[in-house]
Amino acid sequence: MLVRRDEMRFDFGGARFRLPRDASLLGWIFDQFLYGEVTGIQCGHWLYRAPTLEAATFFARQAVEELNHVRQFLRLYQRLGVVPGKAHPVVRFLATGSMGTDFAEHVATEMAVGEGLVLMIFYALIDTIDDPEVVKILESATRQEERHVAFGEHQTRALVERDPSMADYLLGLNLFSIVAMKKLAGSIEKRLGKEHEVLKQARPFLDRLLEVMEVRLQRMGVLRGTLAEISGPRRAWLVARAWTRHFAARFKPNPKLLTATYLKDPSVTRIEPRALTD
Repeated sequence: MLVRRDEMRFDFGGARFRLPRDASLLGWIFDQFLYGEVTGIQCGHWLYRAPTLEAATFFARQAVEELNHVRQFLRLYQRLGVVPGKAHPVVRFLATGSMGTDFAEHVATEMAVGEGLVLMIFYALIDTIDDPEVVKILESATRQEERHVAFGEHQTRALVERDPSMADYLLGLNLFSIVAMKKLAGSIEKRLGKEHEVLKQARPFLDRLLEVMEVRLQRMGVLRGTLAEISGPRRAWLVARAWTRHFAARFKPNPKLLTATYLKDPSVTRIEPRALTD
């Protein structure tokens, strides 16, 4: 990954979620992740529209892994003794309502940044849940999420290197995600309160999430400078321009499928034929 695990850690100062005391609270948190894992079916959309054989191979594997995560989370509910519930509307919007309209949007906003944020919360839960069985399941899912994030990061960096004009477009989409994240943080505080030893650190943790997101955007070449240096008017312009392009893309013809382009794929064109010998 372009951002290492140790760079994504947050020090909760020994605060813990403890079972059975926090079973219902953790159940609500896992409700949000369960929805996100079920959206693994969206990998089928990108498998069908993958621009390269490498991407298609990755999405096929990712779909299996995401749906396997669903089974892992169901094991977590059994451990907690709670029943799965609905995800928050903001989570549903971020995961499906704002689904990418092209490959660049998908790898940059959903895989690199979106799954990067999820991964950071996984790390936080691993560090704070005082139950070895739950932690073991989360660690298993985390290793696969790391691969997903790394793929998104490197694909995004390559796309921006080939076409630098894409940087502002992808930045605008992610600036809007920051607004949604802050709204979600406020909703969590209202629903779960701020008295719990872990949750009372939600605001500092959100600040850390945004710091790491900034670093990731910089290392992918999407952000030049810092987020703080973007003025209010420019921020609004970047968001408006990006979302105008996002919605307009829905009416553009779909790109050619791999069945029409595979002979021009890098993995095919780099083959060097050799003469057969007796």
